[in-house]
Amino acid sequence: MSKLGTLGARLHHGEVGYDFVKNRKIWYSISILITITAIVGLAVRGLHMGIEFQGGAVFTTPKNMSVSVATAEEYAEEASGHDAIVQKLGDGSLRIQVAGIDTNTSDRIKDTLAEDLKVDGEQLNAELVGPSWGEQIANKAWQGLGIFLVLVVLYLAIAFEWRMALAAFVALIHDITITVGIYALVGFEVTPGTVIGLLTILGYSLYDTVVVFDSLKEQTRDITKQTRWTYSEIANRSINSTLVRSINTTVVALLPVGGLLFIGGGVLGAGMLNDISLSLFVGLAAGAYSSIFIATPLVADLKEREPAMKSLKKRVLAKRAQGAVTGEAQEAPATGEDYDDEPEDTAPAVVGPRDQSATRARGRGRPSGKRR
Repeated sequence: MSKLGTLGARLHHGEVGYDFVKNRKIWYSISILITITAIVGLAVRGLHMGIEFQGGAVFTTPKNMSVSVATAEEYAEEASGHDAIVQKLGDGSLRIQVAGIDTNTSDRIKDTLAEDLKVDGEQLNAELVGPSWGEQIANKAWQGLGIFLVLVVLYLAIAFEWRMALAAFVALIHDITITVGIYALVGFEVTPGTVIGLLTILGYSLYDTVVVFDSLKEQTRDITKQTRWTYSEIANRSINSTLVRSINTTVVALLPVGGLLFIGGGVLGAGMLNDISLSLFVGLAAGAYSSIFIATPLVADLKEREPAMKSLKKRVLAKRAQGAVTGEAQEAPATGEDYDDEPEDTAPAVVGPRDQSATRARGRGRPSGKRR
């Protein structure tokens, strides 16, 4: 078995682990700082809306142009009087975008560009985009996002509970805010491809969160019937038991997206690949982070406010204090164990390597075979 597989097995069985829930204030602070930075970037720089949303014209030159991007951009701005965006495509052609112009202006700019770039006007392709089309796309995207969030909250509230639904909702808003803020700071265009990427990352983010929630729901069944672990400790165990799985799925998803972003967009200069891949890359990373560091710790915070969980925590701490006085051994819980099958005097779980002396002591005086 590989080292990663061995680590995953040890995490799953509680032999090693990291206390994510205990350090939740650190993660909250990091997330708040990143979110504030994203909001400030959005407020100061704003989103660079693509031509599909503003309206304008797109000019495409013949292949293998010898004119540089900077020179073509200067020509386009002089001809139109507006800011222009020029991209060099993989076949050597140039894609020139000029926003906020009408049909008559587009024809005049086309003739001027053909003269400046020294190409035949018939070879310079011009496409006019109306702003109403982009506005319809934006409205449909907002509607789809709203419907998606409502359905997600309803599903999680029914399948799990309202606290998990609230935590998942916060994590999704966290991911969207960071992704949009990165777009504002980087200065990438917001196009229909960006909208597609934003809607796609919501599913990935929710998947990792639901995996942890499902494990948490299973391990907290009949939690009040035992006095070994608090809700937060079991929540932390759920994160650790699914940690390697979350990392693996995220890395596998990020590899092809990274290829699109850095090779397809950076080397080949494909604009649409940039639009989709950046939103996917940032959103996937933010989604993996939020499912581990935000959603589950937030659920633990909300649950620990319940009277039943407060009472359970007092009983657990009292049992631990009693165990410390009597010198009882401690052990980590195994995934899926029924609480009713465990003796009440067993000490609580610990995050870290399993105590070997406790493991040896646990087998003394117990007959071999199935444990009762």
